[in-house]
Amino acid sequence: VRLEESGGGSVQAGGSLRLSCILRGFTYQYYCLTWFRKAPGKSREGVAATTSDKTTMYADSVKGRFTISKDNAKNTLYLQMDSLKPEDTAMYYCAADGVGFVEYSYNYWGQGTQVTVSS
Repeated sequence: VRLEESGGGSVQAGGSLRLSCILRGFTYQYYCLTWFRKAPGKSREGVAATTSDKTTMYADSVKGRFTISKDNAKNTLYLQMDSLKPEDTAMYYCAADGVGFVEYSYNYWGQGTQVTVSS
């Protein structure tokens, strides 16, 4: 299994970005897929998660602004990020085969993609 993120970049506050994570070799029927982020000087935190039964969960800080989705045909996980704020600046990681926002429970991680939001 290999997870490959892309889509990060620099954007002004209020802008949008869409992150992608190709789930190479990930064929689990039952799963939880999650986007985490780590900002400088802070611990890594869960941002959004989705499960095989289409349940989604979001951190309070991104509710109403971020949307997680999965394209089964492309085996790709997405994170649509709208109304971005400077505090969203972080390295974003996708993770697979874990439980919710429990970081240590995940078996597979991508390499990360940087998101920078300027004010």
